[in-house]
Amino acid sequence: MLVLSRQKNESIMIGDDVEIIIVDVRGDKVRLGITAPKSVSVHRKEVYEEIQREKTGEKKSPAEKSLNNEQSDEGLRHKKKDFRDLEDLGSEQDYKLQ
Repeated sequence: MLVLSRQKNESIMIGDDVEIIIVDVRGDKVRLGITAPKSVSVHRKEVYEEIQREKTGEKKSPAEKSLNNEQSDEGLRHKKKDFRDLEDLGSEQDYKLQ
């Protein structure tokens, strides 16, 4: 694993087409802006794992479903707030938050 240190407004390039920008750091939370071609899927790891489970047909337990619904509701509230915070950085189309 490559570990890099970056400060706010600095970026990391992955290949020629993917740029990860440190948008903000608040306490133990880091907000990232990701620029990537539409052909590259960008997901939070828990979303990616859910997609993979759906592809394989793996079922969740009722406890996992309940926990996931609570996290999804919380995530939606954060997404709405995140887009308002990005107004000074560019249009919402420039940022794909998942």
